[in-house]
Amino acid sequence: MKWKPVKRRKTRDVIDIRGAEQPRGGGGGSLPGGLPGGIAGVGGGAGLVIVLVIVAIQVFGGGSAGGFDIGQILGPGATPPGAENPEPIPPGEDPDAELKDFSTYVFVDAQDTWKQSLARGGEGYDNAQLVLYADAVTTGGCGNATSAVGPFYCPADQRVYLDLSFYEDMKRQLDAPGDFAWAYVIAHEMGHHVQNELGTNSEVARLERSDPDRANELSVRLELQADCYAGVWAATVFAEGDLEEGDLEQAFTAAEAVGDDRLQEQAGQRVDADSFTHGSSEQRRSWFEAGYSDGDPSACDTFSPDEV
Repeated sequence: MKWKPVKRRKTRDVIDIRGAEQPRGGGGGSLPGGLPGGIAGVGGGAGLVIVLVIVAIQVFGGGSAGGFDIGQILGPGATPPGAENPEPIPPGEDPDAELKDFSTYVFVDAQDTWKQSLARGGEGYDNAQLVLYADAVTTGGCGNATSAVGPFYCPADQRVYLDLSFYEDMKRQLDAPGDFAWAYVIAHEMGHHVQNELGTNSEVARLERSDPDRANELSVRLELQADCYAGVWAATVFAEGDLEEGDLEQAFTAAEAVGDDRLQEQAGQRVDADSFTHGSSEQRRSWFEAGYSDGDPSACDTFSPDEV
């Protein structure tokens, strides 16, 4: 993907707190499926199985809607440490300086894309923020989290939370390397912000409360729509002439890598479609491709079809 560092004035919504003192470990509760909350670190071997299960539940998650509430499982929230007085790592000392710049570019580009898209549809738009953290973070409304939960969006504070170490985890543990695979991750989280802006998150949460038996189904539909929105953004990248050979395949690979069926298989579990919260590998790729092929958010209605 062709890109260039964004101008400083456009990075006001990026909060880099990797140099600030972080909370050590997540707060209370347990992750769905009986896994303890706040698992620190990502390792190989048995650790990989833990991470795969967590990823199956939470990675590219939607926050308060979509089958679970990260605030309920990770403890009470507060302002992210360093948010008022960020302490970014000096560029000359930052081993992830280029990845930070690329992540910032993707986030800002996706933000600009959706701001313009919603404006054309007569909708208002409140900017999301991107919080870059290391190891652990206290959110402004969704509790404490460690990097083990993967990238996530918190609707309560309208922030995407990202530990840059997940870039290597995608390559080593999910077999989904590449810059556009990473861009897909960020674009998916921004898709959840769009859902928050349009009221989709709150509507799904209402439906889940009224019909708890549909919680998993509604979660899948919400996640697939975020994948589709990521595809819509990718279409704008293509239109600008910034996609390079192999980019789309990287995104397809990433979408398939985090399918519930793929992750259950990798974790040595029986594939159980009734337990899906994000969709199968085929569904995730299919809906990303639908958004990319059409280039219009109206193609991302995952809630009307009987089956997705």
